[in-house]
Amino acid sequence: MPSYKAPVDDTLFLLRDVLEYERYGNLPRFGEAPLDVVEAVLSEGGKFAEEVLQPLNHSGDTQGCSRDADGSVRTPKGFKDAYKAYSEGGWVGLDGDPAYGGQGLPHFLAVALSEYTIAANLAFAMYPGLTNGAAAALATHGNAELKQRYLPKMTSGEWTATMNLTEPHCGTDLGLIKTRATPQADGSFAITGQKIFISAGEHDLTDNIIHLVLARIDGAPAGTKGISLFVVPKVIVGDDGSLGARNGVACGSIEHKMGIHGNATCVLNYDGAKGWLVGEENRGLNAMFVMMNAARLGVAVQGLSLSEVAYQNAAAYAKERLQGRSLTGPKAPDKPADPLLVHPDVRRMLLEIRAFNEAARALMLWVALSEDEALSSPDANARKLADDRVGLLTPVIKGVFTDQGFANAVKAQQVLGGHGYIAEWGMEQFVRDARITMIYEGANGVQALDLVGRKLPKDGGRAITAFFGDVSAFLAAGKDDAALAPYFGPAKAALGQLQQATMWLMQNGMKNPDNAGAASNDYMHLFGLASLAFMWARIAKAVLARQAAGTSDAALDSKLTLAKFFAARMLPEAGACLARLSSGAETLMALPAAAF
Repeated sequence: MPSYKAPVDDTLFLLRDVLEYERYGNLPRFGEAPLDVVEAVLSEGGKFAEEVLQPLNHSGDTQGCSRDADGSVRTPKGFKDAYKAYSEGGWVGLDGDPAYGGQGLPHFLAVALSEYTIAANLAFAMYPGLTNGAAAALATHGNAELKQRYLPKMTSGEWTATMNLTEPHCGTDLGLIKTRATPQADGSFAITGQKIFISAGEHDLTDNIIHLVLARIDGAPAGTKGISLFVVPKVIVGDDGSLGARNGVACGSIEHKMGIHGNATCVLNYDGAKGWLVGEENRGLNAMFVMMNAARLGVAVQGLSLSEVAYQNAAAYAKERLQGRSLTGPKAPDKPADPLLVHPDVRRMLLEIRAFNEAARALMLWVALSEDEALSSPDANARKLADDRVGLLTPVIKGVFTDQGFANAVKAQQVLGGHGYIAEWGMEQFVRDARITMIYEGANGVQALDLVGRKLPKDGGRAITAFFGDVSAFLAAGKDDAALAPYFGPAKAALGQLQQATMWLMQNGMKNPDNAGAASNDYMHLFGLASLAFMWARIAKAVLARQAAGTSDAALDSKLTLAKFFAARMLPEAGACLARLSSGAETLMALPAAAF
Protein backbone atom coordinates (compact mmCIF):
# COMPACT_ATOMS: atom_id res chain seq x y z
CA MET A 1 0.00 0.00 0.00
CA PRO A 2 1.26 3.52 -0.74
CA SER A 3 2.36 5.97 1.91
CA TYR A 4 2.89 9.73 2.10
CA LYS A 5 5.08 12.15 4.06
CA ALA A 6 4.26 15.87 3.87
CA PRO A 7 7.36 17.82 2.70
CA VAL A 8 7.11 20.39 5.49
CA ASP A 9 10.87 21.00 5.75
CA ASP A 10 11.16 21.72 2.04
CA THR A 11 8.21 24.13 2.14
CA LEU A 12 9.79 26.01 5.06
CA PHE A 13 13.18 26.17 3.31
CA LEU A 14 11.57 27.66 0.23
CA LEU A 15 9.65 30.24 2.24
CA ARG A 16 12.55 31.28 4.45
CA ASP A 17 15.60 31.01 2.21
CA VAL A 18 14.38 31.17 -1.39
CA LEU A 19 11.30 33.39 -1.39
CA GLU A 20 12.51 35.65 1.46
CA TYR A 21 9.41 35.35 3.60
CA GLU A 22 10.30 38.41 5.67
CA ARG A 23 9.67 40.58 2.60
CA TYR A 24 5.95 40.02 3.08
CA GLY A 25 5.89 41.18 6.70
CA ASN A 26 4.14 44.44 5.77
CA LEU A 27 1.05 42.60 4.52
CA PRO A 28 -1.84 42.73 7.02
CA ARG A 29 -2.36 39.04 7.68
CA PHE A 30 1.33 38.19 7.92
CA GLY A 31 1.64 39.74 11.36
CA GLU A 32 -0.35 36.76 12.64
CA ALA A 33 1.83 34.30 10.76
CA PRO A 34 5.52 34.43 11.71
CA LEU A 35 7.50 31.45 10.46
CA ASP A 36 7.16 29.54 13.71
CA VAL A 37 3.36 29.75 13.38
CA VAL A 38 3.60 28.72 9.72
CA GLU A 39 5.72 25.75 10.74
CA ALA A 40 3.24 24.71 13.43
CA VAL A 41 0.27 24.95 11.04
CA LEU A 42 2.02 23.01 8.27
CA SER A 43 3.30 20.37 10.66
CA GLU A 44 -0.13 19.75 12.18
CA GLY A 45 -1.86 19.89 8.80
CA GLY A 46 0.72 17.55 7.33
CA LYS A 47 0.18 15.13 10.19
CA PHE A 48 -3.59 15.18 9.56
CA ALA A 49 -2.99 14.48 5.88
CA GLU A 50 -0.62 11.60 6.63
CA GLU A 51 -2.56 9.94 9.43
CA VAL A 52 -6.22 10.61 8.62
CA LEU A 53 -6.60 11.35 4.90
CA GLN A 54 -3.99 9.14 3.27
CA PRO A 55 -5.28 5.89 4.80
CA LEU A 56 -8.70 6.62 3.24
CA ASN A 57 -7.37 7.24 -0.25
CA HIS A 58 -7.20 3.67 -1.56
CA SER A 59 -10.37 2.49 0.19
CA GLY A 60 -12.21 5.58 -0.98
CA ASP A 61 -11.16 4.86 -4.55
CA THR A 62 -12.23 1.21 -4.29
CA GLN A 63 -15.57 1.90 -2.60
CA GLY A 64 -16.45 5.14 -4.38
CA CYS A 65 -19.64 7.12 -3.83
CA SER A 66 -23.11 5.58 -4.02
CA ARG A 67 -26.48 7.09 -4.86
CA ASP A 68 -29.70 6.01 -3.15
CA ALA A 69 -33.11 5.86 -4.81
CA ASP A 70 -34.07 9.24 -3.35
CA GLY A 71 -31.08 10.92 -5.00
CA SER A 72 -29.00 11.23 -1.85
CA VAL A 73 -25.33 10.31 -2.12
CA ARG A 74 -23.11 8.51 0.39
CA THR A 75 -19.37 9.13 0.40
CA PRO A 76 -16.90 6.28 1.08
CA LYS A 77 -16.54 4.85 4.57
CA GLY A 78 -14.50 7.14 6.80
CA PHE A 79 -14.94 10.30 4.73
CA LYS A 80 -17.71 11.73 6.89
CA ASP A 81 -15.76 11.35 10.13
CA ALA A 82 -12.61 12.71 8.48
CA TYR A 83 -14.49 15.73 7.16
CA LYS A 84 -16.00 16.39 10.59
CA ALA A 85 -12.52 16.36 12.14
CA TYR A 86 -11.15 18.52 9.32
CA SER A 87 -13.83 21.21 9.63
CA GLU A 88 -13.87 21.18 13.44
CA GLY A 89 -10.09 21.59 13.38
CA GLY A 90 -10.56 24.93 11.59
CA TRP A 91 -8.77 23.83 8.44
CA VAL A 92 -11.55 24.91 6.03
CA GLY A 93 -11.46 28.51 7.25
CA LEU A 94 -7.68 28.74 7.67
CA ASP A 95 -7.45 31.83 5.45
CA GLY A 96 -11.13 32.76 5.77
CA ASP A 97 -12.35 36.23 6.63
CA PRO A 98 -12.57 36.65 10.45
CA ALA A 99 -15.80 38.59 9.90
CA TYR A 100 -17.38 35.25 8.99
CA GLY A 101 -15.49 33.08 11.47
CA GLY A 102 -12.31 32.47 9.50
CA GLN A 103 -8.84 32.44 11.05
CA GLY A 104 -7.61 35.26 8.83
CA LEU A 105 -4.22 33.69 8.09
CA PRO A 106 -2.45 34.44 4.79
CA HIS A 107 -3.77 32.76 1.66
CA PHE A 108 -0.43 31.19 0.76
CA LEU A 109 -0.62 29.07 3.92
CA ALA A 110 -3.86 27.46 2.78
CA VAL A 111 -2.28 26.80 -0.63
CA ALA A 112 0.82 25.23 0.94
CA LEU A 113 -1.32 23.03 3.16
CA SER A 114 -3.51 22.02 0.21
CA GLU A 115 -0.49 20.36 -1.40
CA TYR A 116 -0.39 17.95 1.52
CA THR A 117 -4.10 17.20 1.72
CA ILE A 118 -4.39 16.71 -2.04
CA ALA A 119 -1.36 14.39 -2.16
CA ALA A 120 -2.83 12.37 0.69
CA ASN A 121 -6.35 12.18 -0.77
CA LEU A 122 -7.35 14.23 -3.82
CA ALA A 123 -10.97 13.08 -3.84
CA PHE A 124 -11.46 14.20 -0.22
CA ALA A 125 -9.58 17.48 -0.63
CA MET A 126 -11.93 18.58 -3.39
CA TYR A 127 -14.88 18.96 -0.99
CA PRO A 128 -13.41 21.79 1.11
CA GLY A 129 -11.38 23.13 -1.81
CA LEU A 130 -14.47 23.93 -3.87
CA THR A 131 -16.10 25.52 -0.82
CA ASN A 132 -13.22 27.96 -0.43
CA GLY A 133 -13.47 29.04 -4.06
CA ALA A 134 -17.22 29.59 -3.79
CA ALA A 135 -16.74 31.60 -0.61
CA ALA A 136 -14.26 33.86 -2.42
CA ALA A 137 -16.76 34.48 -5.23
CA LEU A 138 -19.57 35.28 -2.79
CA ALA A 139 -17.33 37.53 -0.72
CA THR A 140 -16.33 39.49 -3.81
CA HIS A 141 -19.66 39.78 -5.61
CA GLY A 142 -22.45 38.88 -3.19
CA ASN A 143 -24.52 41.51 -1.41
CA ALA A 144 -24.44 41.89 2.37
CA GLU A 145 -27.51 39.70 2.90
CA LEU A 146 -26.14 36.79 0.86
CA LYS A 147 -22.76 36.99 2.54
CA GLN A 148 -24.23 36.99 6.03
CA ARG A 149 -26.60 34.15 5.22
CA TYR A 150 -24.07 31.75 3.70
CA LEU A 151 -20.45 32.69 4.40
CA PRO A 152 -20.23 31.90 8.14
CA LYS A 153 -21.18 28.25 7.69
CA MET A 154 -19.22 27.90 4.45
CA THR A 155 -16.15 29.35 6.17
CA SER A 156 -16.49 26.98 9.12
CA GLY A 157 -17.02 24.03 6.79
CA GLU A 158 -20.44 23.32 8.27
CA TRP A 159 -21.73 23.66 4.71
CA THR A 160 -19.89 22.90 1.48
CA ALA A 161 -20.30 24.51 -1.94
CA THR A 162 -20.00 23.77 -5.65
CA MET A 163 -19.49 25.45 -9.01
CA ASN A 164 -22.15 24.68 -11.67
CA LEU A 165 -21.07 25.59 -15.18
CA THR A 166 -21.10 22.61 -17.53
CA GLU A 167 -24.20 21.35 -19.31
CA PRO A 168 -24.62 18.29 -21.56
CA HIS A 169 -24.18 20.35 -24.73
CA CYS A 170 -21.52 22.80 -23.52
CA GLY A 171 -18.33 22.69 -21.54
CA THR A 172 -15.73 25.26 -22.52
CA ASP A 173 -18.18 27.31 -24.62
CA LEU A 174 -20.32 28.70 -21.80
CA GLY A 175 -22.16 31.00 -24.20
CA LEU A 176 -24.28 27.96 -25.09
CA ILE A 177 -25.75 27.63 -21.59
CA LYS A 178 -29.50 26.87 -21.57
CA THR A 179 -30.31 26.78 -17.84
CA ARG A 180 -33.06 29.36 -17.24
CA ALA A 181 -33.64 31.79 -14.40
CA THR A 182 -37.19 33.14 -14.14
CA PRO A 183 -37.76 36.18 -11.89
CA GLN A 184 -40.14 35.64 -8.96
CA ALA A 185 -42.28 38.13 -7.06
CA ASP A 186 -40.18 37.80 -3.89
CA GLY A 187 -36.98 38.83 -5.67
CA SER A 188 -35.67 35.30 -6.07
CA PHE A 189 -35.38 33.37 -9.35
CA ALA A 190 -36.69 29.95 -10.36
CA ILE A 191 -33.73 28.00 -11.76
CA THR A 192 -34.50 25.25 -14.28
CA GLY A 193 -32.03 23.16 -16.24
CA GLN A 194 -29.42 20.45 -15.97
CA LYS A 195 -25.74 20.64 -15.02
CA ILE A 196 -23.23 17.82 -15.43
CA PHE A 197 -19.76 16.98 -14.11
CA ILE A 198 -20.50 18.78 -10.82
CA SER A 199 -17.78 17.82 -8.35
CA ALA A 200 -19.09 17.33 -4.80
CA GLY A 201 -22.58 18.01 -6.15
CA GLU A 202 -24.35 15.80 -3.61
CA HIS A 203 -22.99 14.03 -0.51
CA ASP A 204 -23.53 13.21 3.15
CA LEU A 205 -20.65 15.23 4.64
CA THR A 206 -22.77 18.29 5.51
CA ASP A 207 -26.43 19.21 5.98
CA ASN A 208 -26.40 21.76 3.19
CA ILE A 209 -24.60 22.36 -0.11
CA ILE A 210 -24.48 25.84 -1.58
CA HIS A 211 -24.47 25.70 -5.37
CA LEU A 212 -23.18 28.61 -7.46
CA VAL A 213 -25.04 28.25 -10.74
CA LEU A 214 -24.65 29.97 -14.10
CA ALA A 215 -28.01 30.54 -15.81
CA ARG A 216 -29.70 32.83 -18.30
CA ILE A 217 -32.44 35.17 -17.07
CA ASP A 218 -35.53 35.05 -19.27
CA GLY A 219 -35.05 37.48 -22.14
CA ALA A 220 -31.30 37.90 -21.58
CA PRO A 221 -28.99 38.35 -24.58
CA ALA A 222 -27.56 35.28 -26.27
CA GLY A 223 -23.98 34.20 -25.67
CA THR A 224 -21.77 34.94 -22.70
CA LYS A 225 -23.15 38.47 -22.38
CA GLY A 226 -26.46 37.09 -21.13
CA ILE A 227 -25.22 34.82 -18.35
CA SER A 228 -25.90 35.53 -14.67
CA LEU A 229 -24.72 33.84 -11.46
CA PHE A 230 -27.03 32.55 -8.75
CA VAL A 231 -26.62 31.03 -5.32
CA VAL A 232 -28.91 28.01 -5.07
CA PRO A 233 -28.82 26.12 -1.74
CA LYS A 234 -29.66 22.43 -1.56
CA VAL A 235 -31.79 23.28 1.50
CA ILE A 236 -33.50 26.65 1.88
CA VAL A 237 -31.91 28.79 4.62
CA GLY A 238 -34.24 30.84 6.81
CA ASP A 239 -33.65 34.41 7.92
CA ASP A 240 -32.44 33.10 11.27
CA GLY A 241 -29.98 30.72 9.60
CA SER A 242 -32.07 27.61 10.22
CA LEU A 243 -32.59 24.99 7.53
CA GLY A 244 -36.05 24.66 6.00
CA ALA A 245 -37.42 22.74 3.04
CA ARG A 246 -35.40 20.96 0.36
CA ASN A 247 -34.90 23.12 -2.70
CA GLY A 248 -35.77 22.01 -6.22
CA VAL A 249 -32.34 20.58 -7.01
CA ALA A 250 -31.57 16.87 -7.05
CA CYS A 251 -28.80 14.52 -8.07
CA GLY A 252 -29.98 12.64 -11.15
CA SER A 253 -26.96 10.34 -11.26
CA ILE A 254 -23.32 9.98 -10.35
CA GLU A 255 -20.85 10.05 -13.22
CA HIS A 256 -18.93 6.79 -13.72
CA LYS A 257 -15.43 8.05 -14.26
CA MET A 258 -11.77 7.11 -14.57
CA GLY A 259 -10.56 8.44 -11.22
CA ILE A 260 -11.32 10.53 -8.11
CA HIS A 261 -13.96 7.93 -7.21
CA GLY A 262 -14.22 9.23 -3.64
CA ASN A 263 -15.59 12.54 -4.90
CA ALA A 264 -19.22 12.60 -6.02
CA THR A 265 -19.26 13.96 -9.57
CA CYS A 266 -22.95 14.52 -10.21
CA VAL A 267 -25.60 15.31 -12.76
CA LEU A 268 -27.73 17.96 -11.03
CA ASN A 269 -31.30 18.61 -12.14
CA TYR A 270 -32.81 22.00 -11.31
CA ASP A 271 -36.60 22.09 -11.38
CA GLY A 272 -37.74 25.58 -10.44
CA ALA A 273 -35.17 25.70 -7.65
CA LYS A 274 -35.04 28.95 -5.69
CA GLY A 275 -31.93 30.97 -6.45
CA TRP A 276 -30.69 34.45 -5.66
CA LEU A 277 -28.68 36.67 -7.98
CA VAL A 278 -25.00 37.16 -7.19
CA GLY A 279 -23.68 40.46 -8.49
CA GLU A 280 -25.19 42.11 -11.54
CA GLU A 281 -27.55 40.64 -14.10
CA ASN A 282 -25.77 39.31 -17.21
CA ARG A 283 -22.38 39.62 -15.46
CA GLY A 284 -22.27 36.09 -14.12
CA LEU A 285 -19.04 35.05 -15.79
CA ASN A 286 -17.28 38.01 -14.25
CA ALA A 287 -18.37 36.86 -10.80
CA MET A 288 -17.77 33.16 -11.43
CA PHE A 289 -14.24 33.82 -12.67
CA VAL A 290 -13.23 34.58 -9.09
CA MET A 291 -14.02 30.96 -8.27
CA MET A 292 -12.68 29.63 -11.58
CA ASN A 293 -9.31 31.34 -11.18
CA ALA A 294 -9.01 30.00 -7.63
CA ALA A 295 -9.96 26.56 -8.93
CA ARG A 296 -7.34 26.70 -11.68
CA LEU A 297 -4.61 27.48 -9.18
CA GLY A 298 -5.98 24.70 -6.98
CA VAL A 299 -5.83 22.25 -9.87
CA ALA A 300 -2.23 23.28 -10.55
CA VAL A 301 -1.47 22.23 -6.97
CA GLN A 302 -3.20 18.91 -7.71
CA GLY A 303 -0.70 18.25 -10.50
CA LEU A 304 2.23 18.90 -8.15
CA SER A 305 0.67 16.92 -5.30
CA LEU A 306 0.09 13.76 -7.30
CA SER A 307 3.57 14.04 -8.79
CA GLU A 308 5.02 14.26 -5.27
CA VAL A 309 3.14 11.32 -3.75
CA ALA A 310 3.88 9.20 -6.83
CA TYR A 311 7.58 10.08 -6.55
CA GLN A 312 7.77 9.21 -2.86
CA ASN A 313 6.38 5.74 -3.43
CA ALA A 314 8.36 5.05 -6.59
CA ALA A 315 11.62 6.13 -4.94
CA ALA A 316 10.96 3.92 -1.92
CA TYR A 317 10.24 0.97 -4.21
CA ALA A 318 13.37 1.56 -6.31
CA LYS A 319 15.55 1.50 -3.20
CA GLU A 320 14.09 -1.77 -1.95
CA ARG A 321 13.21 -3.82 -5.02
CA LEU A 322 16.06 -6.12 -6.16
CA GLN A 323 16.21 -6.54 -9.92
CA GLY A 324 19.23 -7.13 -12.16
CA ARG A 325 22.82 -6.02 -11.70
CA SER A 326 24.41 -2.62 -12.16
CA LEU A 327 26.09 -2.10 -15.55
CA THR A 328 29.31 -1.21 -13.73
CA GLY A 329 29.37 -4.22 -11.46
CA PRO A 330 27.33 -5.45 -8.46
CA LYS A 331 26.44 -2.81 -5.90
CA ALA A 332 24.95 -5.33 -3.46
CA PRO A 333 27.20 -8.39 -3.88
CA ASP A 334 25.77 -10.00 -0.77
CA LYS A 335 22.32 -10.08 -2.36
CA PRO A 336 20.98 -11.97 -5.39
CA ALA A 337 20.45 -8.70 -7.31
CA ASP A 338 20.96 -4.96 -6.98
CA PRO A 339 18.21 -2.46 -6.09
CA LEU A 340 16.40 -0.91 -9.04
CA LEU A 341 17.98 2.42 -8.17
CA VAL A 342 21.33 1.38 -9.68
CA HIS A 343 19.88 1.42 -13.20
CA PRO A 344 20.36 4.71 -15.07
CA ASP A 345 16.93 4.70 -16.69
CA VAL A 346 15.19 4.23 -13.34
CA ARG A 347 17.24 7.10 -11.95
CA ARG A 348 16.30 9.20 -15.00
CA MET A 349 12.61 8.80 -14.32
CA LEU A 350 12.92 9.49 -10.61
CA LEU A 351 15.17 12.51 -11.08
CA GLU A 352 12.90 13.99 -13.73
CA ILE A 353 9.98 13.78 -11.32
CA ARG A 354 11.86 15.16 -8.34
CA ALA A 355 13.56 17.97 -10.27
CA PHE A 356 10.12 19.08 -11.42
CA ASN A 357 8.53 18.74 -7.97
CA GLU A 358 11.01 20.87 -6.06
CA ALA A 359 11.04 23.75 -8.55
CA ALA A 360 7.27 23.54 -9.05
CA ARG A 361 6.72 23.83 -5.29
CA ALA A 362 8.80 27.01 -5.27
CA LEU A 363 6.85 28.43 -8.23
CA MET A 364 3.53 27.52 -6.60
CA LEU A 365 4.48 29.29 -3.38
CA TRP A 366 5.70 32.36 -5.27
CA VAL A 367 2.36 32.63 -7.06
CA ALA A 368 0.46 32.08 -3.79
CA LEU A 369 2.47 34.80 -2.03
CA SER A 370 1.78 37.05 -5.01
CA GLU A 371 -1.93 36.45 -4.47
CA ASP A 372 -1.56 37.74 -0.92
CA GLU A 373 0.29 40.79 -2.27
CA ALA A 374 -2.39 41.43 -4.86
CA LEU A 375 -5.12 41.23 -2.22
CA SER A 376 -3.64 43.26 0.59
CA SER A 377 -0.38 45.08 -0.13
CA PRO A 378 -0.54 48.67 1.15
CA ASP A 379 1.39 49.70 -1.96
CA ALA A 380 -0.95 50.17 -4.94
CA ASN A 381 1.82 49.56 -7.47
CA ALA A 382 2.86 46.36 -5.69
CA ARG A 383 -0.76 45.18 -5.79
CA LYS A 384 -0.94 45.82 -9.51
CA LEU A 385 2.34 44.05 -10.26
CA ALA A 386 1.38 41.06 -8.13
CA ASP A 387 -2.06 40.82 -9.72
CA ASP A 388 -0.45 40.92 -13.17
CA ARG A 389 1.96 38.16 -12.14
CA VAL A 390 -0.80 35.91 -10.83
CA GLY A 391 -2.92 36.45 -13.95
CA LEU A 392 0.01 35.69 -16.26
CA LEU A 393 1.22 32.60 -14.42
CA THR A 394 -2.17 31.02 -13.65
CA PRO A 395 -2.62 29.36 -17.09
CA VAL A 396 1.08 28.43 -17.13
CA ILE A 397 1.07 26.52 -13.87
CA LYS A 398 -2.38 25.02 -14.39
CA GLY A 399 -1.38 23.66 -17.79
CA VAL A 400 2.24 22.73 -17.13
CA PHE A 401 1.83 21.35 -13.60
CA THR A 402 -1.04 19.07 -14.59
CA ASP A 403 0.48 17.90 -17.89
CA GLN A 404 3.71 17.14 -16.05
CA GLY A 405 1.92 15.76 -12.99
CA PHE A 406 0.18 13.14 -15.11
CA ALA A 407 3.37 12.33 -17.02
CA ASN A 408 5.23 11.97 -13.74
CA ALA A 409 2.59 9.67 -12.28
CA VAL A 410 3.04 7.46 -15.35
CA LYS A 411 6.84 7.51 -14.91
CA ALA A 412 6.46 6.55 -11.26
CA GLN A 413 4.14 3.73 -12.30
CA GLN A 414 6.79 2.60 -14.79
CA VAL A 415 9.40 2.39 -12.02
CA LEU A 416 7.24 -0.26 -10.33
CA GLY A 417 6.90 -2.22 -13.57
CA GLY A 418 4.10 -4.78 -13.41
CA HIS A 419 3.36 -3.90 -9.80
CA GLY A 420 2.65 -0.34 -10.94
CA TYR A 421 -0.25 -1.73 -12.97
CA ILE A 422 -1.73 -3.59 -9.98
CA ALA A 423 -4.24 -1.71 -7.82
CA GLU A 424 -2.90 -2.75 -4.41
CA TRP A 425 0.33 -0.78 -4.94
CA GLY A 426 -1.60 2.45 -5.49
CA MET A 427 0.34 3.78 -8.48
CA GLU A 428 -2.42 3.14 -11.02
CA GLN A 429 -4.78 5.21 -8.85
CA PHE A 430 -2.38 8.16 -8.96
CA VAL A 431 -2.33 7.86 -12.77
CA ARG A 432 -6.12 7.72 -12.99
CA ASP A 433 -6.63 10.55 -10.52
CA ALA A 434 -4.04 12.77 -12.22
CA ARG A 435 -5.69 12.49 -15.63
CA ILE A 436 -8.67 14.68 -14.81
CA THR A 437 -6.47 17.59 -13.75
CA MET A 438 -5.54 18.19 -17.40
CA ILE A 439 -9.22 18.48 -18.31
CA TYR A 440 -11.31 20.21 -15.66
CA GLU A 441 -11.33 23.93 -14.79
CA GLY A 442 -10.44 24.64 -18.41
CA ALA A 443 -8.70 21.98 -20.51
CA ASN A 444 -5.00 22.62 -20.91
CA GLY A 445 -5.34 23.58 -24.56
CA VAL A 446 -7.67 26.35 -23.39
CA GLN A 447 -5.11 27.43 -20.78
CA ALA A 448 -2.51 27.74 -23.53
CA LEU A 449 -4.88 29.81 -25.69
CA ASP A 450 -5.73 32.00 -22.70
CA LEU A 451 -2.03 32.62 -22.11
CA VAL A 452 -1.25 33.51 -25.71
CA GLY A 453 -4.48 35.21 -26.70
CA ARG A 454 -5.34 37.13 -23.52
CA LYS A 455 -2.61 37.23 -20.91
CA LEU A 456 0.31 38.18 -23.16
CA PRO A 457 -1.30 41.17 -24.92
CA LYS A 458 -3.25 42.39 -21.87
CA ASP A 459 -2.48 46.00 -20.95
CA GLY A 460 0.01 46.26 -23.76
CA GLY A 461 2.05 43.30 -22.52
CA ARG A 462 2.59 44.84 -19.08
CA ALA A 463 2.63 41.50 -17.20
CA ILE A 464 5.07 39.68 -19.48
CA THR A 465 7.35 42.72 -19.59
CA ALA A 466 7.44 42.80 -15.79
CA PHE A 467 8.12 39.06 -15.65
CA PHE A 468 11.06 39.41 -18.02
CA GLY A 469 12.29 42.28 -15.87
CA ASP A 470 12.03 40.30 -12.62
CA VAL A 471 13.95 37.32 -13.97
CA SER A 472 16.56 39.42 -15.80
CA ALA A 473 17.26 41.55 -12.73
CA PHE A 474 17.72 38.50 -10.51
CA LEU A 475 20.08 36.82 -12.96
CA ALA A 476 22.03 40.01 -13.61
CA ALA A 477 22.68 40.44 -9.88
CA GLY A 478 24.63 37.16 -9.85
CA LYS A 479 26.47 37.43 -13.15
CA ASP A 480 29.88 37.96 -11.53
CA ASP A 481 29.63 35.05 -9.09
CA ALA A 482 31.34 32.01 -10.61
CA ALA A 483 29.63 29.66 -8.16
CA LEU A 484 26.23 30.68 -9.53
CA ALA A 485 27.16 30.26 -13.20
CA PRO A 486 26.09 26.58 -13.54
CA TYR A 487 22.60 27.53 -12.41
CA PHE A 488 22.17 31.08 -13.67
CA GLY A 489 23.54 30.39 -17.16
CA PRO A 490 20.89 27.82 -18.13
CA ALA A 491 18.14 30.00 -16.65
CA LYS A 492 19.34 32.95 -18.71
CA ALA A 493 19.38 30.82 -21.86
CA ALA A 494 15.83 29.62 -21.22
CA LEU A 495 14.69 33.19 -20.60
CA GLY A 496 16.21 34.18 -23.95
CA GLN A 497 14.30 31.38 -25.69
CA LEU A 498 11.06 32.51 -24.05
CA GLN A 499 11.74 36.08 -25.21
CA GLN A 500 12.38 34.82 -28.74
CA ALA A 501 9.13 32.88 -28.70
CA THR A 502 7.22 35.90 -27.42
CA MET A 503 8.64 38.06 -30.19
CA TRP A 504 7.74 35.41 -32.77
CA LEU A 505 4.14 35.42 -31.53
CA MET A 506 4.00 39.21 -31.68
CA GLN A 507 5.21 39.16 -35.27
CA ASN A 508 3.18 36.17 -36.53
CA GLY A 509 0.19 35.66 -34.26
CA MET A 510 -1.76 38.73 -35.33
CA LYS A 511 -0.89 38.15 -38.97
CA ASN A 512 -2.44 34.70 -38.87
CA PRO A 513 -4.38 33.72 -35.73
CA ASP A 514 -3.79 30.04 -36.51
CA ASN A 515 -0.10 30.71 -35.86
CA ALA A 516 -0.95 31.75 -32.31
CA GLY A 517 -3.19 28.72 -31.81
CA ALA A 518 -0.62 26.33 -33.23
CA ALA A 519 2.13 27.82 -31.06
CA SER A 520 0.15 28.05 -27.83
CA ASN A 521 0.85 24.65 -26.25
CA ASP A 522 4.58 24.79 -26.93
CA TYR A 523 4.71 28.38 -25.74
CA MET A 524 2.97 27.46 -22.47
CA HIS A 525 5.44 24.64 -21.84
CA LEU A 526 8.41 26.80 -22.79
CA PHE A 527 7.13 29.40 -20.32
CA GLY A 528 6.87 26.68 -17.70
CA LEU A 529 10.42 25.46 -18.29
CA ALA A 530 11.83 29.00 -18.12
CA SER A 531 9.90 29.63 -14.89
CA LEU A 532 11.15 26.40 -13.32
CA ALA A 533 14.71 27.27 -14.38
CA PHE A 534 14.27 30.63 -12.63
CA MET A 535 13.16 28.81 -9.50
CA TRP A 536 16.14 26.44 -9.65
CA ALA A 537 18.46 29.44 -9.92
CA ARG A 538 16.86 30.93 -6.82
CA ILE A 539 17.05 27.61 -4.96
CA ALA A 540 20.73 27.14 -5.88
CA LYS A 541 21.60 30.63 -4.70
CA ALA A 542 19.90 29.95 -1.36
CA VAL A 543 21.71 26.63 -0.89
CA LEU A 544 25.08 28.18 -1.70
CA ALA A 545 24.37 30.90 0.86
CA ARG A 546 23.57 28.24 3.47
CA GLN A 547 26.81 26.43 2.62
CA ALA A 548 28.79 29.64 3.01
CA ALA A 549 27.17 30.22 6.39
CA GLY A 550 27.88 26.64 7.49
CA THR A 551 24.20 25.85 7.97
CA SER A 552 23.57 23.52 5.04
CA ASP A 553 23.02 19.78 5.25
CA ALA A 554 22.97 16.78 2.94
CA ALA A 555 19.33 17.29 1.97
CA LEU A 556 19.97 20.89 0.93
CA ASP A 557 23.26 20.09 -0.80
CA SER A 558 21.46 17.52 -2.97
CA LYS A 559 19.42 20.35 -4.48
CA LEU A 560 22.51 21.59 -6.33
CA THR A 561 22.81 18.21 -8.04
CA LEU A 562 19.10 18.32 -8.90
CA ALA A 563 19.49 21.84 -10.32
CA LYS A 564 22.31 20.66 -12.59
CA PHE A 565 20.29 17.62 -13.64
CA PHE A 566 17.34 19.86 -14.53
CA ALA A 567 19.58 22.14 -16.62
CA ALA A 568 21.33 19.30 -18.43
CA ARG A 569 18.54 16.78 -18.94
CA MET A 570 15.21 18.64 -18.85
CA LEU A 571 15.77 22.26 -19.85
CA PRO A 572 16.91 21.39 -23.43
CA GLU A 573 13.22 20.72 -24.14
CA ALA A 574 12.81 24.50 -24.17
CA GLY A 575 14.75 24.62 -27.43
CA ALA A 576 12.48 21.98 -28.93
CA CYS A 577 9.42 23.99 -27.87
CA LEU A 578 10.86 27.08 -29.56
CA ALA A 579 11.61 25.17 -32.76
CA ARG A 580 8.14 23.67 -32.93
CA LEU A 581 6.23 26.85 -32.29
CA SER A 582 8.38 28.80 -34.74
CA SER A 583 7.38 26.43 -37.53
CA GLY A 584 3.97 28.09 -37.61
CA ALA A 585 0.56 26.66 -38.44
CA GLU A 586 1.08 25.64 -42.06
CA THR A 587 1.78 21.92 -41.64
CA LEU A 588 -0.65 21.64 -38.73
CA MET A 589 -3.59 23.09 -40.66
CA ALA A 590 -2.73 21.74 -44.14
CA LEU A 591 -4.60 18.43 -44.01
CA PRO A 592 -8.23 18.81 -45.16
CA ALA A 593 -10.92 17.81 -42.66
CA ALA A 594 -12.08 14.96 -44.92
CA ALA A 595 -8.67 13.33 -44.56
CA PHE A 596 -9.03 12.86 -40.80
